[in-house]
Amino acid sequence: VIKLTHVEASAASNTNYFLNSESKNLGSGSGQQIVTAIENPTTLNTLWWVREPNEPESRGTAAGCTEGTASPIQCGQIIRLTHLETMRNLHSHNVKSPLSRQQEVSSYGQGDGAGDNGDDWKVVCSSKYWRHENKVHLQHVDSGKFLGASSTVKFNHQNCGHNCPIMNHAEVFGRSSQDQYGQWFVEAGVHIHH
Repeated sequence: VIKLTHVEASAASNTNYFLNSESKNLGSGSGQQIVTAIENPTTLNTLWWVREPNEPESRGTAAGCTEGTASPIQCGQIIRLTHLETMRNLHSHNVKSPLSRQQEVSSYGQGDGAGDNGDDWKVVCSSKYWRHENKVHLQHVDSGKFLGASSTVKFNHQNCGHNCPIMNHAEVFGRSSQDQYGQWFVEAGVHIHH
């Protein structure tokens, strides 16, 4: 189980922004469960379970976690991130994101950890293994887009309304470029085995 910190938003605001999801649905686009980046490090909504891809055999990759035993994750390996609190998977598809009009990122599934190939992400990093102190990009396998966010693209009164449930959250999106807006690192991690 990990917490992912967004590099650019954290540097721009001098506070860490964590990949977040919660039991609220997008008001536009797919209407699936929201994924944002938030400043609050104490919420359980920022915990993600690193798992094998949706169909590991067809993806040609070893599992990141099998039968509760974690394995080192190699750069280039395909994984799935499941939101621990709601058991929905980090997902993307060809739908425009609500603010930046890039590709929407959501949490998908029925709350049982199952999903589809739109939940699979490739770990792009420069060493042999994904290490917690190294910056990584997560590339959506089906679309080729990179998981991203920006300190300048936040939900506010103007774009979300006065009773916005995700006020001041940064939008998370899929972007074409592998750049600073798509850099993440592991803030914290816990090895859990059954």
